[in-house]
Amino acid sequence: MLTSTFNKLYDYLNNESKDRVCKGITDEACDHVAKNFFAILFTHTFTKLGDTLSNPKTVLTWLMNYVNAPVFLISLIVPIRESGALIPQVAISNYVKTKPIRKYIWIAGSIIQGLAIAGIGLVALHFDKQVAGWLIILCLVIFSLARSLASVSSKDIKGKAIPKTRRGKLGGYTSSFSGILVLIAGLYITYTSKTTENIQFYTNLIFFAASMWIIASFIYASIKEFPSSINKDDNERNGIIDNFKLLKEDTHLRDFVIARSLLLCSALSAPFYVTAAQTNVKDTSYLLGLLIISNGLASIVSSPYWGKMADKSSKNTMAFAVTIASICGLVLFFIISFGNDLKTQLWLYPIAFFILGISHSGVRQGRKTYVIDMATGDDRTNYVSVSNTIIGLILLVTGGISALLSLISVESVILALSVIGLLGAVKSYKLRNVEKSTEDDE
Repeated sequence: MLTSTFNKLYDYLNNESKDRVCKGITDEACDHVAKNFFAILFTHTFTKLGDTLSNPKTVLTWLMNYVNAPVFLISLIVPIRESGALIPQVAISNYVKTKPIRKYIWIAGSIIQGLAIAGIGLVALHFDKQVAGWLIILCLVIFSLARSLASVSSKDIKGKAIPKTRRGKLGGYTSSFSGILVLIAGLYITYTSKTTENIQFYTNLIFFAASMWIIASFIYASIKEFPSSINKDDNERNGIIDNFKLLKEDTHLRDFVIARSLLLCSALSAPFYVTAAQTNVKDTSYLLGLLIISNGLASIVSSPYWGKMADKSSKNTMAFAVTIASICGLVLFFIISFGNDLKTQLWLYPIAFFILGISHSGVRQGRKTYVIDMATGDDRTNYVSVSNTIIGLILLVTGGISALLSLISVESVILALSVIGLLGAVKSYKLRNVEKSTEDDE
């Protein structure tokens, strides 16, 4: 009964009326596409909600300020959480490739992520100032390493379980459903933060976020995954250095990594939007809730569109989305620099954050679909791990440069990142179209 319901819903969501599209997966996996589609959908919906409620750019920044952690420690949470999850991936990918069944690696990573986030909540309840700051950083390091396990394995599992031309839609629906939950959470935070804003309020958010990864791990266990072929000779030959040689030998991968590096502007801009709001708006009581609501609305409104667009051309999706982010940043730069009255308006920053959220959703959807569609099997695992490791290193460097620029002014960082984004749009547009001719196979 449940299987029949999943099949009908899958056909409806993906507009399938005749034979099922199974491009890029095995015949065995094709029989379980609908069930796996919804298992991944529900799993990632929960983890995305957990990500939002423990977001270093908003919630964790507020929490660390509340426990009076030093500013220099607060500045570390975003690069550690993001780059710490990316840099180890080449090493982790070599381990993942030795396992024919890889969903258990994701499950272990998800459970550890949940425990690490719960640890942040416990630290905030029992410690403060510098001790709390360092312990939260330690929990984030553990979280990031666990996130690496999940990241490398999840894209490979998705590539084995979900057909090409359906992966973008899955990402779009995931973002929309999680966006609805984020919107509800944002409304709750906005409603309660004015009267009940205390350490218990923030830690309850953190504990709830932690539970999302635990729940997700149980759902992910239901995925029907078929064993990957293991070539022991290749695994022994291909060490970490050999994986990095892909950048020299594979021009397609190298071009993608360059483009993705330039697309970082949509992610790196967000904390500076928040800082600009905190600096220029007098009453920030509702600001956290409003920013979370803006982020949720952005996902609900844009994600299905980005998903469908990515299935047709993921490289054009990246180019178009990052152009929106750059234009938004340029407009905000001029408002902050020259609009003395306008820059103090509370409504300005949630709207700007909403537009940035729409564009960042498109960038993420485009580049995730692109890297999954550009390769298969262990080649896909290598592409994901190498590109993520390089991006993690670039993220640390870019984050350091942004921190130095912020000593001049926050708006100067927004301007610089916006210009970089325009370069990323050009580079993305010039990439090879990996979805070319797939529509003929539907």
